[in-house]
Amino acid sequence: MAAPGRRETLRLLSQFGAFILTRLGFWNCFSMLMLFAERADVKRKPDIQVPYLYVDMGAAVLCSSFMSFGVKRRWFALGAALQLALSTYASYAGGLVHYGDWLKVRMYSRALAIIGGFLVLASGAGEVYRRKPRTRSLQSTGQVFLGIYLICMVYSLQHSTEDRQAYLDHIAGGEVTVQLLVVVFGVLALSFLSGCYVRIAAQILAVLLPLVILFNDGNLGYWHYRRRVEYWNQMKLIGQNVGIFGAVLILATDG
Repeated sequence: MAAPGRRETLRLLSQFGAFILTRLGFWNCFSMLMLFAERADVKRKPDIQVPYLYVDMGAAVLCSSFMSFGVKRRWFALGAALQLALSTYASYAGGLVHYGDWLKVRMYSRALAIIGGFLVLASGAGEVYRRKPRTRSLQSTGQVFLGIYLICMVYSLQHSTEDRQAYLDHIAGGEVTVQLLVVVFGVLALSFLSGCYVRIAAQILAVLLPLVILFNDGNLGYWHYRRRVEYWNQMKLIGQNVGIFGAVLILATDG
C-alpha cells in the first residue's frame, strides 16, 4: 500500500507545480500593470512601448488561460515560452528603463528560468494522463535554462554585493554559509545542464527555493527601501521565483 500512496503524493505535487506554472502569466500581467501604474506617478516609462505592451499582455493571458484549462497545454506552453522570450528581449533591447547590472541578472535570469519551465511543461512533463510520448528534447532544453538560472545565482552570490548582503542578513554562519550555497547551487546547475540526476537535483532545489523566496525575496524592506527596487518589480520577481518552484516540482516528481 505504500507504493500507491507514494505515487499519489508525487502525482499531486506534480499537479500542484503545473497549477502554479500555468497561472504565472496572470501574475506577471497583474504585477506589470501595477508596476507601470507605480511608474506613472513619477513619470517613468514602461519597459516596452505601450502599443506592443498590450499585445504582449494579451498573448500572455491567452496562453495562461488555455494552459490553465488544459486545452492544448503543450502548444500553449510553447507559445508562453515564445511570448516571454520576445517580451524579455524587447525589454532588454529597448533600453527604456535603466537597471543596475545586479538587478538585470536577477530579472533576466528568472525570465530564462520561467521560459525553461514552460518548455518542460511543453514536453509533456507533469501531465496526469499522458496520451502522447514526452518530448525529451524540449525537457532537456528547459533544464538547461534552469541550469543557467542557477549559474546566475552563483554569479550573484560571488560578485553582487546586493545579493550577498541579502543572504548575510538572514542566514547563520556568514560567509561560510554563503560559500556553501555557492557550491550547492553550482552542483545543482551542473546537474541540470548535463541532464544527470536531474530528479534528485530538482528535489533538493524544491526544498531550497521556498526558503529563498521567504527569507530573501520576501525581505521587501531590504530590496525596496535599501536597494531601491520598485515595489511591484520585486513582487513580480517573487512571483517568478514561485513559478520556478512550480517547474522544479514537476521535474522533482515527473522528471
